[in-house]
Amino acid sequence: MTESTPAATPFILRSFILPLLIYTDESILNLINKFKLIETVRYIIITAFTFFLNIISSALNSDTYSNSGGYSYGYGKCTDAGDGRLQDDTCIARALNHILAIVNEIPVSSRKYEIVRSYAEKLMDENLEVEYEPLRRVNAVALAGAFSRTLEQLEMAAAADGGECDGEEYSGEDAVKKNSGGGYFVVLDRVVKTVGYFGDVAWTRFVKGKTRFGGSGEKLAAELLWLAKKLKDCGSVDEAVCQWASASKLGFVALSAQPRLQGSLVKLSVYLFKQVASMGSEDDEEGAMEELRKVKMKMLMSWLPFLCRSSIGTDAPVLSINEKTELENVLGELIMCLKHEEQESVLSLWLHHFTHCLSSDWLNLHQYYASWCTTSRKLLILDDK
Repeated sequence: MTESTPAATPFILRSFILPLLIYTDESILNLINKFKLIETVRYIIITAFTFFLNIISSALNSDTYSNSGGYSYGYGKCTDAGDGRLQDDTCIARALNHILAIVNEIPVSSRKYEIVRSYAEKLMDENLEVEYEPLRRVNAVALAGAFSRTLEQLEMAAAADGGECDGEEYSGEDAVKKNSGGGYFVVLDRVVKTVGYFGDVAWTRFVKGKTRFGGSGEKLAAELLWLAKKLKDCGSVDEAVCQWASASKLGFVALSAQPRLQGSLVKLSVYLFKQVASMGSEDDEEGAMEELRKVKMKMLMSWLPFLCRSSIGTDAPVLSINEKTELENVLGELIMCLKHEEQESVLSLWLHHFTHCLSSDWLNLHQYYASWCTTSRKLLILDDK
């Protein structure tokens, strides 16, 4: 496969196939009410198209994974709190799962939304007040499942409502691979991301257009923040952290999201970055610390590009000057916890997106980049001796 072949695939999808499908779909909508057969044919065509996109995405994803040593969009979990097999068969667990699902479905504009959400909070608070470990686990399992479900819906909502996917934008490891000469894998990664992006847009636009997601992306992002805080209350915030760290696909789609949704994602990212920075202690086992280091690395690589390029408010700033400075310090601490080579990857990623974003001077990680350069210089001198 030449570099021009995969590079042309996103262009063809974006410029020809998807616009043609949308135009054709809009042209026949008026006929659907008169001819049921047309609606059936429309559904078959759209389903076949999205299935075709998924096949391409899966094939390219598998190829990229096998050649680059690992590549995934999945929402991994770092504990077994989201397993759901321990307490899901109890009445109280089913009740909590049910009420959290209803919270997810009801639009925030409904007068019943706050009522149902208060029911959920009351139920979870009462579970914790008993101070009985299985009940705490009930909360953790239900919340982890709700967080995963809402995160998936947010990803689809962001893909459907976002702006045009810019072919020149890089996220995650793309900039690092580009700078290190991995041009072929960069192209493949971008094809996988772009095909997945348009697959989500097409599926959401055509097949799931009539499905209720309980509101806008802003509502879903606010709900994720609420779920993360409730997970912290029951001692399982690591579930939210691990899922957010693995949401690299959402981090990519968020680059072109609407400003108001970006603002909500900034707040959620800030909260979870603070949580991951407070995780771990000197008493933890070496294996646990190694896993935590990997989570920190993944989270930085998934969300640094978004933070560098996101809108920092429309009518009013999302973060104050003090909050921005605090987050920069938190990110600096996380970077310094990584191995020297990992710091290079993260800081190279930051420098790429920081310098290519002309609208903002945030994030300011210059001191950490300078510190890394100083350490690198000392290591070179030591190696020569």
